[in-house]
Amino acid sequence: MIISVVNHSNRKVKDKDLQTVIRAINRQITEDFAPYWSMSATLRLEGRSMNEPDKVGVADMRGDAILYIWDKSDVDGALGYHFANNRGIPYGFVFLDVAEAVGESWTVTLSHEALELLADPEGNLLVIGPHPSADQNRFVFHWFEMCDAVQADTYTIDGVEVSNFVLPLYFTGSRDEDEPGARNDFLGTVKEDDQTTLPSFGINKGGYVGFYDPLINDHVQFTLENDAAARSRVDAKKAIKVARRTLRIRDEQVRTGVMANRNAAMLRIRGAAAPAEQEASVVPASPRATTRRRVSRIEP
Repeated sequence: MIISVVNHSNRKVKDKDLQTVIRAINRQITEDFAPYWSMSATLRLEGRSMNEPDKVGVADMRGDAILYIWDKSDVDGALGYHFANNRGIPYGFVFLDVAEAVGESWTVTLSHEALELLADPEGNLLVIGPHPSADQNRFVFHWFEMCDAVQADTYTIDGVEVSNFVLPLYFTGSRDEDEPGARNDFLGTVKEDDQTTLPSFGINKGGYVGFYDPLINDHVQFTLENDAAARSRVDAKKAIKVARRTLRIRDEQVRTGVMANRNAAMLRIRGAAAPAEQEASVVPASPRATTRRRVSRIEP
């Protein structure tokens, strides 16, 4: 996979600095991520077709997927730009003001988004696993995200700070007693309070997990109790709706609403009455569930 990186930052990030960061993240993907996940990609910096993003401008994407560097989280403007130029192409955003608001280096955010775009390009994969609360007997569908659960853990490559990520065993139903010495995240972070490591479907301090809960028919973002740092991260992202999966859900809602309006219009043209539900502007939608084979043995 070739992931195009387009720099729409006019002040905070210069191309020469971005090239250094891209080189470090490419090393992370090749040397750290791919040996565990057998998935690989190459980031490369592309030019931009104009100084200011414009919905009617020429497309900037020249690879298989695209990551935008954006100064401010003008989500509607950013989405509009993407739709006009690269509709249907897997994408992600690095909003510099959001990274600053949650106290995270933008290089970590770029690493985070790159790994998650690589693992789940369409942002629609789900893995069955236990609900993260005390009730471990109820199962939900976890987002197939590489970095959310460990997003506060970082390390450096060539002086560039990058994100920790989970390993394949993280998405299995086995527990520590079944897999002695198992590693569920790249850094193998040890908790200070009890000296334990990250369990399957668990959360490190400062991280969170997202999942679809069929009991309430909605998506949930879950943090550890009394983890103020993690809560502030989630709140900051939710307030401006920048989570990649959230954006994709909104994209699907927009497309669903457009189709409903088109269908209603066709019925009117043909002289038929449009059903009431087709008059609605948006119909809520959720990403499809994909249960990975390696966890298919888990029965709810």
